[in-house]
Amino acid sequence: MVGLKPSEEPPTTAVKFLGAGTAACFADLLTFPLDTAKVRLQIQGENPAAQRVQYRGVLGTILTMVRTEGLRSPYNGLVAGLHRQMSFASIRIGLYDSVKQFYSPTGADHASIAIRILAGCTTGAMAVTCAQPTDVVKIRFQASVRLGLESDRKYSGTMDAYRTIAREEGIRGLWKGTLPNITRNAIVNCAEMVTYDIIKEKLLDSHLLTDNFPCHFVSAFGAGFCATVVASPVDVVKTRYMNSPPGQYRSPLHCMLRMVVQEGPTAFYKGFTPSFLRLGSWNVMMFVTYEQMQRALMKVQMLRESPF
Repeated sequence: MVGLKPSEEPPTTAVKFLGAGTAACFADLLTFPLDTAKVRLQIQGENPAAQRVQYRGVLGTILTMVRTEGLRSPYNGLVAGLHRQMSFASIRIGLYDSVKQFYSPTGADHASIAIRILAGCTTGAMAVTCAQPTDVVKIRFQASVRLGLESDRKYSGTMDAYRTIAREEGIRGLWKGTLPNITRNAIVNCAEMVTYDIIKEKLLDSHLLTDNFPCHFVSAFGAGFCATVVASPVDVVKTRYMNSPPGQYRSPLHCMLRMVVQEGPTAFYKGFTPSFLRLGSWNVMMFVTYEQMQRALMKVQMLRESPF
């Protein structure tokens, strides 16, 4: 057995909620440079006249950023990213099982695929509604390029970014791109949670693996790959639209059509490699940590409740 043993009592909703947010923050800390590289590659070509730096590949993008902007540049927007995960992942991952049980018929042993997809869409949409401002700020920081010490810096910090966007673009500016983000995260959440749920269930039911690290690793890797394949086109449109200045695009659909006309269909898979590296590694770290966090929190809870 690798890691903590499962508790006799199933994890409570509060344990799942806290465990999901904490595990997601831990995964973000380790994989954030890959996410920043993905954003830079996705917006490359959006405004060729203003493009001062060309990025090539994941490692090349990160090295170019470090060389031209400094060592801290791959972590631009990390604070907003952690804000996002604590609110976003806690809802979409931590509440998934509870929503799935709510939709399932009474007495059912296993939820159907349709029920799982519906639960994934529900928690994904709920999470975006609450956490959208944090995603907007994170994207703005990751997309901003600073060349040298004298370069302009639009935001002095994370909280200043929230205030500046609200002042210059209105409160609606903090929820810019909500529709494509809901679409993207409904797809990602379904691909991640449903794939992880099904692979883990099949591995355990067939007794190929027990409920420990290898099982969680295989399930999480499969979830990350599926999520990247189905969500990349929506993710690119979401990133372009959320990073755009007011008036550049009339709507997410206008952004998508302009991409097709100016850059061709392959633009929808810009940044695919860093997306997969990021989502694959992020899913493995997050789900493995999430499973252990649930067990650790349940152990602490049981120790507090047990009489001396």
